Amino acid sequence: MTRIHLAAVLAAGFTLAACANSGASYEPIADGPTDAVYAQDLDACQAIATERGYINGDTRNNAMIGAGLGMLAGIADDEVNDTEGAITGAIVGAVAGAGATMIETRGERREIVVDCMKGRGHPVVG
Repeated sequence: MTRIHLAAVLAAGFTLAACANSGASYEPIADGPTDAVYAQDLDACQAIATERGYINGDTRNNAMIGAGLGMLAGIADDEVNDTEGAITGAIVGAVAGAGATMIETRGERREIVVDCMKGRGHPVVG
């Protein structure tokens, strides 16, 4: 694996790790006063949002698609042999595919918190 490919894989891994505990911990903006019931409901809604896991069917599918496309791109790279290119391409593609879906999941978790709070009658604006 070339240094550039290794750096790309490490950077993607660190980016994914940074997103791991976010989304569900989102605190929406309240349009009005908050009280103890608001805080309890927020805790409950954040717990519900964590049920949408980062490693889900969409993540696995996009990782596989990314690995396949990355493998093909790696084989087409004339600067490395086919085996090295395929392996590196598959790794980078899988991380990119899974990473994109994990970022989408982070947004879904935020939306779950907001929708849950609205469903419990709290005037939140996002």
